[in-house]
Amino acid sequence: MRTPQRKIGNYAHLRPDHHITEEKYNRLKAELDKLKNHVRHPLIKEVKRLALMGDFSENAAYQISKGRLRGVNQRMVDIENLLKRSSIIQTKDNDTVQLGNLVTVEINKKNKQFKILGSTETNPNQGIISHNSPIGKALIHKKVDDEVLVEINNKQLKYKILKIK
Repeated sequence: MRTPQRKIGNYAHLRPDHHITEEKYNRLKAELDKLKNHVRHPLIKEVKRLALMGDFSENAAYQISKGRLRGVNQRMVDIENLLKRSSIIQTKDNDTVQLGNLVTVEINKKNKQFKILGSTETNPNQGIISHNSPIGKALIHKKVDDEVLVEINNKQLKYKILKIK
């Protein structure tokens, strides 16, 4: 029997975005501290206690607790790697649109605000967009009163930058 081969996804070629805010950096450090000091130790004790019950192959409680411990350990490794590679967003000037800026634009005679952050912190419903998104790419390095064209869903939309904070 052949092992099925998974096709590479549409976004497999993209490198992870390591731009994060200081607030997110602090939240990740707090989560890592909580996992290391409060969550992991009780799980280790539980795995040791359940291991003393004997046969590992039929000990479902042991298998479940071991899986939980693996999950916590993997989350700790993921957070540590993210913290090592992360770059904290710092805004330098308000002359041009940069990461971390709050940009007010006019589109179809309506004003809209976008906060431009890294890909890991986006929330389009709250106006937080990535610098890798079509709108974010178009706005980055532009100045007040610049107009940019953005193609979204096969439509050309014109954005005029009104204010940069």
